[in-house]
Amino acid sequence: MNDWAAISEIAEKVRSGELKAIDLVKKSLSKIEETKDYNAIISTVEERALSRAAEIDKDPKGKLAGVPFIAKDNFLTLGGKTTAASNILKPFEAPYQATAIEKLEAEGAICVAKANLDAFAHGSSTENSDFFTTKNPHDQTRVPGGSSGGSAASVILDIAPFALGTDTGGSIRLPAAFCGAVGYKPTYGLVSRSGVVAMASSTDVIGPLTRIVEDTALVLDVMSGKDELDSTTIDKDKDGYSNLQSELSGKKIGIVKEYFEEGLEPGVKKAMDDAMEKLRKAGATLEEISMPSLPLALAVYYIICPAEVSSNLARYDGQRYGFSDESAQDLNESYFLSRSKGFGAEAKRRIMIGAHVLSSGFYDAYYKKAQTVRTKIINEFEEAFAKYDLLLGPTCPGVAFKIGEKANDPLQMYLTDIMTVAANISGNPAISVPAGMSENLPVGLQLIAPHRADRELLNAAKGFEEL
Repeated sequence: MNDWAAISEIAEKVRSGELKAIDLVKKSLSKIEETKDYNAIISTVEERALSRAAEIDKDPKGKLAGVPFIAKDNFLTLGGKTTAASNILKPFEAPYQATAIEKLEAEGAICVAKANLDAFAHGSSTENSDFFTTKNPHDQTRVPGGSSGGSAASVILDIAPFALGTDTGGSIRLPAAFCGAVGYKPTYGLVSRSGVVAMASSTDVIGPLTRIVEDTALVLDVMSGKDELDSTTIDKDKDGYSNLQSELSGKKIGIVKEYFEEGLEPGVKKAMDDAMEKLRKAGATLEEISMPSLPLALAVYYIICPAEVSSNLARYDGQRYGFSDESAQDLNESYFLSRSKGFGAEAKRRIMIGAHVLSSGFYDAYYKKAQTVRTKIINEFEEAFAKYDLLLGPTCPGVAFKIGEKANDPLQMYLTDIMTVAANISGNPAISVPAGMSENLPVGLQLIAPHRADRELLNAAKGFEEL
């Protein structure tokens, strides 16, 4: 069921006066109430959303005029709390907004609520939230994926036409696959991360979750481009991203051999075979390609990522903002108690792994070696894209698993990201698009493109969607 029209259509009707922004915001807020047993939303920013809607109705303009959206709760927003789903940030109210939020609001979009996530975006199931676990919209006994699980679920539950997520190792694409949404990870640096709670800064990327590729492209078009507050940002495509052409005929697509080996569930394999058959019929050339270093991507990621997490989480010390333990007798005890009570198990696990791989005796053995293999993975992607326009594989080897099934086995949980992490390590743009069902649960097809070829990737995804 889909209660929302395409974003461009909604905005057009608001600009013409046919729809009122205030009614759209109220519809979104009532959907949050109706679907609250799915635990997709941490908090609403109702008062601010309604007052912004009233302003927009007086002078409706912008590409996203009056369109409500959900922000993952690691985006700084005004009008409420930003918690990153962690107890250590439970009392935190942001003094300014993320650049991505500012850009969306400048075009008339309205943030109505903050979505649940794995605390600090550490996880693949949204079970690591310090508050509650989000449930999959297709089956409440299963996870929605993570870490942007609340964002993906809120789109499929029709809470809003789009939601924002962050993708550090697959955290937009995996929940998109598990919930049946379109999840987009842009080229590294295409969207500013200023005002977004940092996880692993060399792989963090911001992107949209939507129902259709056209909506993804429009939101990306508004958010992308250089920002002086984030020195890693790059220029957007001179033609923008919002006027897509379906492009499949004549495309050369590499089927990544390593993504079709052991561990692929039969239903996912069948969905991939069907998808590839459709692509061939649409005029694309598909050939198998081997990228021998890809199986190492997960190990590389789980060395580099905790190292950066450990460093980024050092700022949460209970002294300047967020939770502070009042019972401490001195500064050292304040650090110790604030962090031990404020951080959840997964944050602590990543801090310890990160501190270990960066420590003097282990830096060369782990961290330096991981960075060397990272370069090898980047080079293999470049070699692949010298021959192919796109690379293809499943987003995940399986469908959404049961809540609690992998909770006590961090290694099994980390393996969920096995097909998504490589694009983060290399910085390439990647998308997960719905590609059928297995066991009544959605399956995602992942397409990866060369650096800065976001427009071409979206065109191909739109072409696939139309099949």
